[in-house]
Amino acid sequence: MTPATLLRYSLHPDVQAFSTTRLSPFPLSAQEVEAMGRYAAFNVTHYCGDDPERVARCRAWLASEIGINETRLWVPRQTHTTNVLAIDDAFLAAAPEAQVARLQDIDALLTNISGQCIGVSTADCIPVLLYDPAHHAAAAVHAGWRGTLGRIAVRAVKAMQAHYGSRPSDLLALLGPGITAPHYEVGIDLAQQFLEAGFPQSIVTRTGTAKPHLDLFAANAWQLEEAGLALAHIQVSGLCTYAHSDSLFSARKLGTASGRIYTAICLAQRASTPTHP
Repeated sequence: MTPATLLRYSLHPDVQAFSTTRLSPFPLSAQEVEAMGRYAAFNVTHYCGDDPERVARCRAWLASEIGINETRLWVPRQTHTTNVLAIDDAFLAAAPEAQVARLQDIDALLTNISGQCIGVSTADCIPVLLYDPAHHAAAAVHAGWRGTLGRIAVRAVKAMQAHYGSRPSDLLALLGPGITAPHYEVGIDLAQQFLEAGFPQSIVTRTGTAKPHLDLFAANAWQLEEAGLALAHIQVSGLCTYAHSDSLFSARKLGTASGRIYTAICLAQRASTPTHP
């Protein structure tokens, strides 16, 4: 992969879609980078133990880079639920303290308001972005093994149907960086849970007497197709966080006391779509 602070995706001309990396846009000395340790030089997730001042500096840079006000950059506090929250006019009108409270225990965000940047934080889990070009609406989904097993991507699709009238066949999807099957060894019981929940056998691989390996990319792509998305509309980045832990955060490789990748989607201003000052 090409080293850069942002990995930008070609999802649709009316959105900005991207993932952050560990790589700094700021000039830093080797000593400064070393002092950052496993948080590395770029992280916008505020609840993973990183220095708040460094997180604030990274957030300010990111907002400027994508051309939005920093107050429109939304990072939910994820807890491996299947809870979905809409960033709508009522949410935006709420006091900041109420917004923070509503962002707790949320693992997927939706919006149809231009200029809002919704994203999820990952460090091996699969980030899923959805865009409905017919209704100019989007979702960002955090799908670890718990969320994948709970079909959080399907819940996000259904939430877009309920909130915006989205048709699954219109949706465009992108699966950002996550851990790939060769590096994701799991217990036999967990692999069995997926199979008993109806996931295809192909998402579990096993060689000899070794523990099974789980393919979260395939599991999420499969459930999106089952939800009605066209296979041609599902982009899979295939970027492995574990294999590229020099530039992407990987909890399995670096430990949980490290930064997070922020994978997000921002709606451009388009005629006849809602906006918010």
